[in-house]
Amino acid sequence: MSTFNRSIPFLALCLCGLLAAQPASAEVKMGVVNFQKLLEEAPQTKTAMAALENEFAPRRRELLTMQNDLKARDEKLQKEGAVMAEADRAKAEKTLRDQQREFSRKAGEFQDDASTRRNEEIGKVQRYLVTEIQGYASAQGYDLVLADGVLFAKGPLDITANVLALLATKPATLPAAPPTPAGAKPSTPPK
Repeated sequence: MSTFNRSIPFLALCLCGLLAAQPASAEVKMGVVNFQKLLEEAPQTKTAMAALENEFAPRRRELLTMQNDLKARDEKLQKEGAVMAEADRAKAEKTLRDQQREFSRKAGEFQDDASTRRNEEIGKVQRYLVTEIQGYASAQGYDLVLADGVLFAKGPLDITANVLALLATKPATLPAAPPTPAGAKPSTPPK
């Protein structure tokens, strides 16, 4: 169970304490954000994923070329193997196995590298989104904004569309280091 999910009962207890501590006439302004939807639909996420695609496109093309070459060599060996001399066929089979091993190694490295870079970029976007949500909440006077773990929220409480609209006005590329809004403490993204 993630740390965030384990902290939900604690957050609920804190919320009850916050509501009980407030004078009866004071209202607590709350909002809910669908963090997964923000992550999927934010222009910054789309830009980061497109940049990753461009970064890994040459290696992907190289692997596809290598795969097609191996397939063609295998088909040629299957067709001509019966008429080849035993030594030539054994040599061709060994060469093909070696090349298939090399392809598997390169494909594994590609997957590892692409996965690592994707996780790095998603982490950057998540930190940026948290900062933007904090800035939006502060500017709009919210006392509490909840994210994942909310099973239901009435329409007026869900501020996801408002935050998405704000993100659409921002540059699609992430800043080098996301600024911390005035008065907000940096936090980690929900898990």
